[in-house]
Amino acid sequence: MTVYRGIERFADPVNSKTPVDKAPDPQLGTDFIDHERYISPEFAKHEWDRVWTKTWLIGADIDDLSHPGDFIVTELGRQSIVLTRDEDGGVNAFFNVCSHRGNQVACEASGNQKAFRCSYHAWTYNLRGELINVPDQESFTQGAPREKLSIQKLPCAEWGRWVWFSLDPDIEPLKEFLGPIPEHLDPYHFDRWARTEHITVEWDCNWKTCVDAFNESYHVLETHPQIQRVCDEYNVQIDCYEKHSRYLIPFGSPSSHLKDDKTIDDSNRGWMLASGLNPDDYEGDAAGVRRALQLHIRESALEDGYDFSDMNDDQLTDDYHYFVFPNVTVNLFHTRFSMFRQRPHETDPNKMYFDLMSYELTPMGSDKPECPPHRQFKNGDEPYNVVYEQDAANCEKQQKGFHQIGFRGMWISDQELRVRHLHKVLDDFMV
Repeated sequence: MTVYRGIERFADPVNSKTPVDKAPDPQLGTDFIDHERYISPEFAKHEWDRVWTKTWLIGADIDDLSHPGDFIVTELGRQSIVLTRDEDGGVNAFFNVCSHRGNQVACEASGNQKAFRCSYHAWTYNLRGELINVPDQESFTQGAPREKLSIQKLPCAEWGRWVWFSLDPDIEPLKEFLGPIPEHLDPYHFDRWARTEHITVEWDCNWKTCVDAFNESYHVLETHPQIQRVCDEYNVQIDCYEKHSRYLIPFGSPSSHLKDDKTIDDSNRGWMLASGLNPDDYEGDAAGVRRALQLHIRESALEDGYDFSDMNDDQLTDDYHYFVFPNVTVNLFHTRFSMFRQRPHETDPNKMYFDLMSYELTPMGSDKPECPPHRQFKNGDEPYNVVYEQDAANCEKQQKGFHQIGFRGMWISDQELRVRHLHKVLDDFMV
């Protein structure tokens, strides 16, 4: 056991499959962060040229491409990308555009088919975007060479639960771009999980406004008071890497800001019940719930159908929260996690798309449940997640604040180190 910022850590740094050692804090300065980068169309255009076209991005969950012939269309800015699983089992990415006169070749958001036939003049492409048929080819006096007229392919690879792509044909391999992330997260064995939700919500804020909100826990006590009895948002380990970052948030016991860490209330009881521990059998106080849950989950895992042998004790209760630059968050608990990404609006830096995929660990010997259809709506039109809705409310008000001529920029605390780190990495790409 170690102690970090006042919280007991039960993860063994020697034997933990997921590295738990604290990374050295980078020296990132203390100046204001300029708020113009959240509202400026010119900055957004430069971001497109220097960030969105130069990084690896998630395009789909692997279940979207589980069979040969499966395809899904993903949108990024004005770009429409087709992702496919070909007959050899490989994944492919190419632009959703016919090489003839620019019509889109994939008219549906997803499906299964052997080829893509343009609805305009019937030019046809295989699952790799290669041109395979041109009607009346003899009428093209200049010819219709397949090598010139196949759709431009994009780098495409798989890691974790997802199929990734890049708009940069010369980008480094995915594993190199991800850095330490696969080593940290492979012990979660993503093939054992089932996707249970997929939604896209339009928020009235810049994509970075949303990323920032999830990259710090300083806001939790004020914004999410309903979890203050089960989340110690202050005693958080923050680790910044070359491009990416994480924090480890203790869950199960009260915030260290609360004077009363003894009383068991409904929040504590609910947290115990959700983890399979009967509150009536627990004889300790609120401060001891986290450790009691770890021991109970470890002891009952196999009986409940779970293999947690590759997880350390802290992973059985805590939030292992990873950010992959520029826009992917993987928010992990022991039997559930969420992945969300923030996509920029096509034209307006004051809007973005929040894509949320939720996952549950499938007990051994059980069938994976089917994921409900993808839903898309505007924030406020329907409920989806209380915590994320609270964050969205802040982000949309903050976006309006960025336009005030009296605002001088963001003044960042040490608890918000990941926010400053994101902007340092962003600046490195923007050069």
